[in-house]
Amino acid sequence: MDAKTADVWLPFPAEEIEGLPDAFTYREWDGEDDFPADPAACVFYVTPYMKSTEVTLRPLADMAGLEVVQTLTAGIDHVLDGLDLLRPGVRLCNARGVHEASTAELALTLTLASLRGIPGMVRGQDREEWNSGFYDALADKSVMIVGYGSIGAAIEDRLAPFECARVVRVARSARTTPRGPVHAQAELPRLLPEADVVILSTPLTDATRGLADAAFLSRMKDGALLVNVARGPVAVTDALLAELESGRLRAALDVTDPEPLPAGHPLWHAPNVLITPHVGGSSTAFAPRARRLVAGQLHRFAAGEPMENTVLITD
Repeated sequence: MDAKTADVWLPFPAEEIEGLPDAFTYREWDGEDDFPADPAACVFYVTPYMKSTEVTLRPLADMAGLEVVQTLTAGIDHVLDGLDLLRPGVRLCNARGVHEASTAELALTLTLASLRGIPGMVRGQDREEWNSGFYDALADKSVMIVGYGSIGAAIEDRLAPFECARVVRVARSARTTPRGPVHAQAELPRLLPEADVVILSTPLTDATRGLADAAFLSRMKDGALLVNVARGPVAVTDALLAELESGRLRAALDVTDPEPLPAGHPLWHAPNVLITPHVGGSSTAFAPRARRLVAGQLHRFAAGEPMENTVLITD
């Protein structure tokens, strides 16, 4: 590859990444108005992190020499609308391996905080109230993980010490794992009534958009907790609001639909809901894992080796 014309766009300084190959010219761009160089010279585009779809897609139409788009997110839904701007043969790679630890930690945090009533205790502290009581433990609960990819498996890793009665794994299709069976998504109607906690960790696809709809939620047992660390549109907001306002279900949400959740939205003040502002991957665990991923991918690219985490190749 010609280092004079082979640009790599990174959303962070190249000097922060150890061991980058010398085959490229590195350009830093994290969504600013001005591009760092001619997009046509970019062969490898690492997309900005936690920027809007509009920002992320803006340079694609001019990236005539692009060969790889590397996201820093596990989901790729924010770039799919721009794929028709690319020439055939461009590889789209996700960030598998970057967000498992951070997202799984938050899934456990939301679950434990909701079961143990921590949001009410924090509000009581603000009012200087000593509100003791008797709360649910995670121990002896049946937990269902809907979306058993690498993040779902990392969630189960962190559930292991908590003495759960059962962990039920659900994915698009059935398979077996060293920990036990993974059930097909089609089995959800049968499985949902048995779960005390349902954790959503699926990617957003046509098959998962609106998955947690009124029918799904109605099959959850009274008092069950829905935890969403996937994407907001995996759950149908109006259906979830109805269940929360009735007092039948509880929810802990790192993602919402719409997002960001606007001021005045009824979900903010629904009973039995804990909301965090999409921070599943935004922790100190992100940067070192993201840098290792990018360095490894660029070494493979420079050597002409297959990319890891390839989700699709443009037609």
